[in-house]
Parts: sequence; structure tokens; C-alpha cells
Amino acid sequence: MSEDRNQPLVEVDAPADACFAIVWSRFNQAVVSKLLEGAKACFSEHGVADDSLYVVEVPGAWELPYAAQQLAQSKRFDAVVTLGAVIRGGTPHFDYVCEGTALGVGRVALDTGVPVVFGVLTTDDETQAFDRAGGVHGNKGRDAALTAIEMAVLDRRFASDGITTKGS
Repeated sequence: MSEDRNQPLVEVDAPADACFAIVWSRFNQAVVSKLLEGAKACFSEHGVADDSLYVVEVPGAWELPYAAQQLAQSKRFDAVVTLGAVIRGGTPHFDYVCEGTALGVGRVALDTGVPVVFGVLTTDDETQAFDRAGGVHGNKGRDAALTAIEMAVLDRRFASDGITTKGS
């Protein structure tokens, strides 16, 4: 397995009352289901109870920003994780789906003020996808969940430092 180049400097646990959402794409389900398993395991290992985790499925990566927006706008979640896999084919469709999904997910985070984590694989082939879904390059679903926890902790820090009122 490759070395994780984005390990937190200190151990991170989710705030006790934090709630998280995962929205996952069933297109390329064999890959994405492994990302989902990794994300759920990470949340559990970092103190997130099952009843503090809301999981919803959408048809494909293109639908992730819409579902993430609905979840973030509800203000019920400290962070939303998006999981998907877009694997290059023989047409430019790959480029449109990847760009639209990435821009959409980023926009949701900025428009709602809720961290929305981009856990969508964009790979040239299935081998690369499986390598990043529990293979030689780790599990990017796990990484996305850890990022969500870190962002929830950051929001709480901002609130306690008087920078925002969010999370207080």
C-alpha cells in the first residue's frame, strides 16, 4: 500500500454531537461500494455513531452536487461526503461529468457554508479506480471521511475562537 501523504498531524476524533452525511453514486458500484465501506469504517473508528451518519444513494456522479446541496441546506450535518467513480471512456463525456461534478460539489460547500468533501475518483481505467478504493493507493472513501471529521473540528474551533457562530 502506498504511503498516505495527507495524514493529520494529531489524532482526530469527531466532536461528540457531530452528524455527517454521505451521498454516494451507484454508477460504477463495484468501486464506489468499497469507498463507502472505507468511509463508514473511518467514521466509526473516529467516534461517529451509526445514528449520527446519514447515507443516501444517487444514480451517478452528476447527481452528487444536487443531493449534497439538499443535505447541506438542511443544516443537520457538520459535513457532507460525496463518493463516486468516473472512469474514462472513449468519448468526452468523462470530461463533462468530472468537471461538472467537481465544480458542483465545490459550489455547494461555498454556497451553504457546510464542508462538502470531494471523494469522487476520476480515473483512466478500472484498475486505477480499484487501486484507490482499497487497493495499493489506499481507500479514498476513508480519506474523505477523515477530511469531513477534520473540517467539523475546524468549524468548532472557528466558533470557539469567535470567528464564526457555526458549530457552537
